[in-house]
Amino acid sequence: MNAPTPIPSAATPVPPYTHTPLFPLGADTAPYRKITSEGVRVETVLGRPMLVVEREALRALSEAAFGDINHYLRPGHLAQLRKILDDPEASPNDKFVALDFLKNANISAGGVLPMCQDTGTAIIMGKKGCNVITAGDDEAALSEGARDAYLRRNLRYSQVAPLTMYEEKNTANNMPAQCEIYAEGDDAYKFMFMAKGGGSANKSFLFQATPSVLTRDRLLAFLKEKIMTLGTAACPPYHLAIVIGGTSVESTMKTVKLASARYLDALPTQGSEFGNAFRDLEMEQEILKMTQSLGVGAQFGGKYFCHDVRVIRLPRHGASLPIGLGVSCSADRQVLGKITRDGVFLEELEHNPAQYLPEVEQALGGEVVQIDLNQPMPQILAKLSNYPIKTRLSLTGTMIVARDAAHAKLRDRLEKGEKLPDYFKNHPVYYAGPAKTPDGYASGAFGPTTAGRMDSFVDQFQAAGGSMVMVAKGNRAPAVREACKKYGGFYLGSIGGAAANLAEHCIKKVEVLEYPELGMEAIWKIDVVDFPAFIIVDDKGNDFFKELNLG
Repeated sequence: MNAPTPIPSAATPVPPYTHTPLFPLGADTAPYRKITSEGVRVETVLGRPMLVVEREALRALSEAAFGDINHYLRPGHLAQLRKILDDPEASPNDKFVALDFLKNANISAGGVLPMCQDTGTAIIMGKKGCNVITAGDDEAALSEGARDAYLRRNLRYSQVAPLTMYEEKNTANNMPAQCEIYAEGDDAYKFMFMAKGGGSANKSFLFQATPSVLTRDRLLAFLKEKIMTLGTAACPPYHLAIVIGGTSVESTMKTVKLASARYLDALPTQGSEFGNAFRDLEMEQEILKMTQSLGVGAQFGGKYFCHDVRVIRLPRHGASLPIGLGVSCSADRQVLGKITRDGVFLEELEHNPAQYLPEVEQALGGEVVQIDLNQPMPQILAKLSNYPIKTRLSLTGTMIVARDAAHAKLRDRLEKGEKLPDYFKNHPVYYAGPAKTPDGYASGAFGPTTAGRMDSFVDQFQAAGGSMVMVAKGNRAPAVREACKKYGGFYLGSIGGAAANLAEHCIKKVEVLEYPELGMEAIWKIDVVDFPAFIIVDDKGNDFFKELNLG
């Protein structure tokens, strides 16, 4: 293919160009509901009918989108959760997690508590047709709509602005949004809105492989190794996306994000000499079976590490083979939108998730051990020491809530020769950051955050008598296992992705203890009742996730 060709001339003219889109998508079959007809009209410009879209239409669509995706899920995702309950091959823990997710979806659909406490980074992709006219500040209008949703609803502000290289401040409105607008199509303005939480965003990986990987056995072995690195911190079951190839690394990773949202499902299923992207349906099923055989399951062991898999093959430079990997988690938050001459439309999500719940709740998860958190810490540790890893617990009493920024401040105390505060020694620490508390509620959505971000603090804190019982989600580094064995500590895994359910039923009181200026990252004191958890790492050096090769 690299043989020299004659320089074009009259005798050897350049052949005509035939354009093939990189992503030749099929028809959009999503169901839509109409938001409004206002702010949209058709005018004739230079003899052509043009769709004129006012700023308010863009703002209103964006606000509606980010309100919906923090409370409602697609019917297909809910049906996949119900499938787990009906599958005789699913483990009891798979079913326990799936049922909790369905309960969570039912609470969230009430429109008060969002489905996850991490209500995400606002991501907007627009495709503006050539016959669409706006005022030109589309990014600002769409961002304003996203901001309004975060201000007006019980959503969390997670974005921090860098003031210097090392100083940051929460923006207090969840801005900025990530907004990308492309020129594509004719007389419609089409969108995808996504709220991407930090846990699933952190499970986006780029691997610079070599073309030698492109044989079936080598590629599957490579992917199996990399899939294991995902762990459980992003709240499986996952919608897993794998992209092989790419004209650039940013193209590869953008495709990962879109594929995880099933935005590229209508791609062709075979390639061509023109270099179009395609889905490999056979490999998708092969990798799905692989994930089912890993034993990781829906967070605590079993079959359902993934709901489904998307594998997209892209063209590439002959010397490069970028491979991208990413997930959409249990907070599967994305929605399509469009503006046409008929009005402003948003994809219809499921407003009645209760229909996916079983008629009679099953007894799931095995024996439950009650743990009184209001007794002295040595007694809590002694009781936990009687039970093996995988034991399901029900926690009642007081916990301290602290995550990244609070841990850093406590570490500064130790490094200045000060002691840890007594509350950090006397109570379990829950890694979390709440969403806003609605009127009449004790708590906003308040699920666990990724434990691994706090791994580097554990040995130092346990040596000082703190963090003896930790509650969070996901697998942890070997250093945590070693610290727990050395100092007699425990790590308990909570169900990631069920924040509304925890707030509605388990968290009864919330108050700020220290560092209120940190916003959701302040240190909080909470009272819980029947808070579900599992023993993941014990005081003897046992680690549930190590058995699954995740530790």
